[in-house]
Amino acid sequence: MDLIDRVNGHFLESIAAKQEAMELLSPGVAVAAERMVACLMNEGKILACGNGGSAADAQHFAAEMVGRFEKERPGLAAISLATDTSALTAIGNDYDFDMVFSKQVRALGHTNDLLLAISTSGNSANVIEAIYAAHERGMGVIALTGSDGGKITEILSPEDIHLNVPSLRTCRIQEVHILLIHALCDAIDCMLLGGE
Repeated sequence: MDLIDRVNGHFLESIAAKQEAMELLSPGVAVAAERMVACLMNEGKILACGNGGSAADAQHFAAEMVGRFEKERPGLAAISLATDTSALTAIGNDYDFDMVFSKQVRALGHTNDLLLAISTSGNSANVIEAIYAAHERGMGVIALTGSDGGKITEILSPEDIHLNVPSLRTCRIQEVHILLIHALCDAIDCMLLGGE
């Protein structure tokens, strides 16, 4: 086995996945960024959730919003629901792990807010419950999924935005998700601060 060829294969597959996603998802990313800016300008906040690598993506997004992306600007209201270990473990222990995000959405979410729901399979039970909770609170949802979109495809409302990465491999889906998050951050900054 030639390890260099194997590594090169990852690069080539990632490039192909990103090119396919670009053609399918760029218009949806633009609409999602506009929706996020409207939310933020209307005194709303963005709640983000996911499991594992998607939890890291939720944290990454919130950090880029609260801190900065590439340009200096005031912090923007975003919270990762995957970071409060006391809340996560208390809810998981006292209720059910499927409720670790939905309980937080019901406690923190309001009509002007958005939920950024990240699930590579589209079948994460706790992310699905968070979407239900967001709908109950009158919140919009932006969902990042992969493969066929899973159960999340079936529960999104017509007003929600679904950015479904057309790949079957979790690693490729995650690579595109972080690219989508960076594209969202850049578009938000461009709309708020102006750009080329």
